Amino acid sequence: MILLTVLFLCIFSTYSASVKGHTTGPRINNDKLYKFIYSTEVFIDRVKGLPEDSAGYRISSGVDVNLVWRNPNNDDDQLIKIMIKDVKIENVNDRPAAKNIFKGKHSENIIGKEYLSALQRPVVLQWTRGKVKNFYSYKNEPAVIQNLKRGLASLFQIQLHSGAAREMDVSGKCNVTYLARESQVTKIKALGTCEIEKTGFTSHNELLDVSTKVTSATIYVLEDSFIKSVRAEENHVLSLNFRQTTNAKIVSKQKLELKSTEAGPRVIAGKQVARVINTLDSNYIAVPLVGEPVKTECKNCPSISEHWQAIRKQLEPENLAKAEATRSFLSFIQNLREATKEEILQILRSERNEVLPQLVDAITSAQTPASLEAMLEFLDFKNESSSVLQERFLYACGFASHPNELLLKSLINRLQGPIGNSEIRETVTIIIGALIKKLCDKGGCKLPAVVRAKKLILGGLDRAKKEDDVKMYLLAMKNALLPEAIPLLLKYAESGEGPISNIAATALQRYGNSFITSEVKETMNRIYHQNHKIYEKTLRTRAAAIIFSNNPSYMEVKNILLSIGELPLEMNKYMLSLVQDILHFEMPASKMIRKVLRDMVVHNYDRFSKTGSSSAYSGYVTRGPDASSTYSLDILYSGSGILRSSNMNILLFNKNAQLHASQVVIEAQGLESIIAASADEGEENLESFAGMSAILLDVQLRPVTFFQGYGDLMSKMFSATGDPMNVVKGLILLTDYSQVIQLQSGLKASAEFQGGLAIDISGGMEFSLWYRESKTSVKNRGAMVVVGNIFVDSFFVKAGMETSFETEATLNFISTVQFSEYPFLVCMQMDKIESPFRQYVTKYESLPSGKRYTSRKGKVKLLAGSEYPLHQENSDMCRKVFSTQSDSSDSWF
Repeated sequence: MILLTVLFLCIFSTYSASVKGHTTGPRINNDKLYKFIYSTEVFIDRVKGLPEDSAGYRISSGVDVNLVWRNPNNDDDQLIKIMIKDVKIENVNDRPAAKNIFKGKHSENIIGKEYLSALQRPVVLQWTRGKVKNFYSYKNEPAVIQNLKRGLASLFQIQLHSGAAREMDVSGKCNVTYLARESQVTKIKALGTCEIEKTGFTSHNELLDVSTKVTSATIYVLEDSFIKSVRAEENHVLSLNFRQTTNAKIVSKQKLELKSTEAGPRVIAGKQVARVINTLDSNYIAVPLVGEPVKTECKNCPSISEHWQAIRKQLEPENLAKAEATRSFLSFIQNLREATKEEILQILRSERNEVLPQLVDAITSAQTPASLEAMLEFLDFKNESSSVLQERFLYACGFASHPNELLLKSLINRLQGPIGNSEIRETVTIIIGALIKKLCDKGGCKLPAVVRAKKLILGGLDRAKKEDDVKMYLLAMKNALLPEAIPLLLKYAESGEGPISNIAATALQRYGNSFITSEVKETMNRIYHQNHKIYEKTLRTRAAAIIFSNNPSYMEVKNILLSIGELPLEMNKYMLSLVQDILHFEMPASKMIRKVLRDMVVHNYDRFSKTGSSSAYSGYVTRGPDASSTYSLDILYSGSGILRSSNMNILLFNKNAQLHASQVVIEAQGLESIIAASADEGEENLESFAGMSAILLDVQLRPVTFFQGYGDLMSKMFSATGDPMNVVKGLILLTDYSQVIQLQSGLKASAEFQGGLAIDISGGMEFSLWYRESKTSVKNRGAMVVVGNIFVDSFFVKAGMETSFETEATLNFISTVQFSEYPFLVCMQMDKIESPFRQYVTKYESLPSGKRYTSRKGKVKLLAGSEYPLHQENSDMCRKVFSTQSDSSDSWF
């Protein structure tokens, strides 16, 4: 490998140097034929893989170079002819005959007679002062062949003095730096600056995306004013951001060495390049030196219907929590991206109900115009009976890895048309908010569809009269996070009632620090301290959380801490627990809190010894060099012991990005009358209600209602089965990265990383008057698979590597409350079930004839289950709860 670091250290010390004896460019002698040996090879492996274990191949040949014409007015302006001959294709590593797919194969058998003939047709370069001014080849040659010739021609792009330049070659128009010393020139190419037509896409969230590191260096040795040898190497390293051990490396090398010179053809006389080219061969045309796109066709691939039949069983509901379901989902998406609208519709219309939701997930996740058109034609939004499929389609749109304006425009049109189900109308609006955020994050805030969508939700909220409509638009804003929506959110947080105020406050919680202005904090202070009116505990605690999370001032912290002791009993305990959690977890506000606590008026036993069962606690799920994840559990009870709010969050983050992986909030209100208890201040007139709200992968979902109103509550209490209610279920495309890399050799590498998640989040609330006990539960089940496929396909040979990992996991959260006496007993449990973790690396080389070499290695391990630690007070309480349950099980009644 060429040591780029050493080269860079030398660049600036000899910046103005040039090759000894040369101040213009290299020249080729008249009437001479220069015979070179040329090879280009590609290696594909893991970053720490050994070269001898790599997949890849080498193309080697002879190369004849001679002068065709020299400008009579400028000796440095030349036409040179380059012809490839004696082509061979072979392994890059020594292999036993049984594992050598090239063994006994002649070049013509591998490449094909037509392609080989095209490869050996000569090209002509207009070479001026070492720069390739024009590249002449034949029209309609296969793109892969033309690119290989471009790769060879690009080696003749050189300058003989040190300095920086912007240069065109097969990689595009790139920034290059030259270092000239004695008879050697070193060229460093900044591949990241190359301008070339790019295809593919990346994931929306940086944490779920793939990072790349690229290097390129070329060393020229000159003799007698001409090139004696060239050695070039470029490296492309791709790593999954949240797990960088899932990676790949592509190494491309070129070597050109002069072996001999002999008498060659005479030069052509003339003054104009065009006439000389025409004299040489009238079929020559000037073509760009930049590599052109290569269309790939999958050979012997199953049709879309055949593929669906092969994986259909894995996507049945009972198999969704298995990794095989996610792997099948990912592979099917790849095939769907090549399918037509008619092919997709044919599968949709032939399927039964139990697998249709998973099929909708896959088709929507394909994110092609054909898949979108097929879904919009298949789904009848006027039909209430197909609401399950409509919702799965909409959520898949919200989770889109690279949404475009067409998708947003389609949803706006649906929203403004007839929709039979009010819940679907709400979901469409909420998902439009998510798409606004994703498109704005990519710089698309001024796209016509985005402007239209912003007006739709901002205007809709301004005109909304019904409470349900206000909540719907607030939830859309909670996804969109528009800066211009902040004044409206403040208005509804401060002057709204019940759920409306809470939604507005939770929306404000999602904004970054730069958006939380002094006006926002002043409003939150008024809410928390109830300056103008009485507010619910849930809203006041959220206001406090916003203040603590956004650089609180000394007086803001002091006033909040002084309020502890004057609050309702359970709110006292919650706020105390919140402060302790900030200190324990070393959150940004902890420094200011410690500063305030030096004041003994604030920091005294009476204030910090309040009893109760409410709590706030944060901890790490995982901590690693690439990414970490945290969990937080906030529980707030009413003074009578009934759950008021339960909030469970999981965040993923690294040094550059953050992802709100999940949030499940269970809220209840107005239940005190059931146990003949008194409601807390400000909550006397609340309607009986319990429901669940979820955020998944930074997308707010439509909330689910368990019951609303006293009549609905009593009906469901007597008919309750104890079964959990599903919040979200489906297949989600997490990582979606696809890029085509133009290598300097002329070959193209393809890098594709896909990550999928099969998820099932459910929650429930059980309430027993007989045992005076309530239990809330949240169950998160999922299977995750990430597959990276990196390959170089030249049509006549393909080499690549697939790297993957998969796991299946279950995370349970249970909160049990016994309110037969006060202080009531509360036990919170958060358990991770034992789960498998599997990783595989497969390397392969194949020929169109079907001959194939494959190497597969894997590791399988079992990840131990665990119960995540909460505070010691919770552990003590759990012992009492389970002791009480054990005693009651031995009694007669």
